[in-house]
Amino acid sequence: MSTELLNLTAGEASKMLAAKKVSPVELLDAFLGRIDEVDEKIHSYILVTAEQAREHAQTAEKEILAGDYKGLLHGIPYAVKDNYFTKGIRTCVASRVLMDHVPDFDSTVIGKLDQAGAVMLGKLNTWEYGTGTGSVHFDLPFEPARNPWNTDYITGGSSSGSGASVAGRTAMVSMGSDTGGSVRLPAAACGLQGLKPTYGRISKYGILPNCWSLDVAGPLCWTVEDCAIMLQAVAGYDPKDSASLDVAVPDYMAELGKGVKGLKIAYVSDLGNSNDLLDMANRVAFEHMIQVLRSEGAELVEVKLPTSLSDYRDANGIIGQVESYSLHEKEFLQSAHLMGQALRDKLTSGFMYRAVDYVNAQRRRKALAMATDELIQNYDALIMPCALHTAPKYGNDAHVKAFTTDTACPVFNISGHPAMSICTGFDGNGLPTNAQIVGKWLDEAMVLRVGHAFERATDFRKTRPAL
Repeated sequence: MSTELLNLTAGEASKMLAAKKVSPVELLDAFLGRIDEVDEKIHSYILVTAEQAREHAQTAEKEILAGDYKGLLHGIPYAVKDNYFTKGIRTCVASRVLMDHVPDFDSTVIGKLDQAGAVMLGKLNTWEYGTGTGSVHFDLPFEPARNPWNTDYITGGSSSGSGASVAGRTAMVSMGSDTGGSVRLPAAACGLQGLKPTYGRISKYGILPNCWSLDVAGPLCWTVEDCAIMLQAVAGYDPKDSASLDVAVPDYMAELGKGVKGLKIAYVSDLGNSNDLLDMANRVAFEHMIQVLRSEGAELVEVKLPTSLSDYRDANGIIGQVESYSLHEKEFLQSAHLMGQALRDKLTSGFMYRAVDYVNAQRRRKALAMATDELIQNYDALIMPCALHTAPKYGNDAHVKAFTTDTACPVFNISGHPAMSICTGFDGNGLPTNAQIVGKWLDEAMVLRVGHAFERATDFRKTRPAL
């Protein structure tokens, strides 16, 4: 029974919980047992909050038995990247600098998930301060997360534990954050569906900032439906977040199953000067994705981005590094000796940029966002590669850094459009391949709809890592 529970999606489990065919306590016990069994191999957690989780599961069980069912996340076990503040629970963001940091309030996302009746399992592994250079130096107070498909391989970052937990079934769903791909890259490496919503769709209040003008919170899940369920619970306006958008939140489940017949979907297969960087396995899988969507009734039209991937990456890199330094200057000046090399290197780079570099990058960002939106506005959705490589092995720093650097993720951090990494199959080593689905601003519903149609037309969700 335990294995059967671990293989459930949140959508499937919610139906069983509502029908009282399984209890939140049973579900929790299955995942706590799984954590005990495999997490020493994949290091998905920094901190497991088993005692609190049991209390919340018992409360959820009583509520459901009493007929007070709160919705699709009631009793569902989840976990969060350790940059989400949790009241009374350490939030150290994998850093010696913050090892004693215990917030006295919850982030808005945690509060919303609590209201939905979800059961938090604990705090997930991450790169230090939820950021970095792409390099992994094994110099942090916690072992880096490892890929459940093969523990010799990386998970991507910085939401490393968020990817490892769902793929490794130590959490049913998870939350991460994305500044230049940190939801989508772990999803790509670990074979998940990882959604970066429109900038401002989810409140960032109570999430340790990395780059205030680029940061976005987002879910990593086994299925597109689970992403929709999570987004439904956490999206919405928050006056505590100055970047939060005061707009209505649609019903993300309403059109999820409508398919793609009649939709006009753009695709980008020509990556310009980055063409040679795309792994053959990812290229073949992307071409298959185009064929699948066509066979499902969509019209596919080839387009080109308004400029090179490197143009987006350069703007993203300058803005990200400068804002990271401005946010964490005090800690850097006082406690750099406690930081790992990747964080020190990034903050040092942020210190070295001139004000004119930052201003010009923001100007360029505005132009890129407008040009990108002009392209997307002509179509229902757009698809293109996401991570250009499949996950590399630990130990080869050039390959590890290339996985984070050679991506199309920053395009949509710069533009702010919603974008989801989706599993497109597997390479010859059994590692997941990936692509990216993009929608108009605030049209996460269409991104989810296209992703669900592709997922439903393929069988990639039937294969789980064998740890």
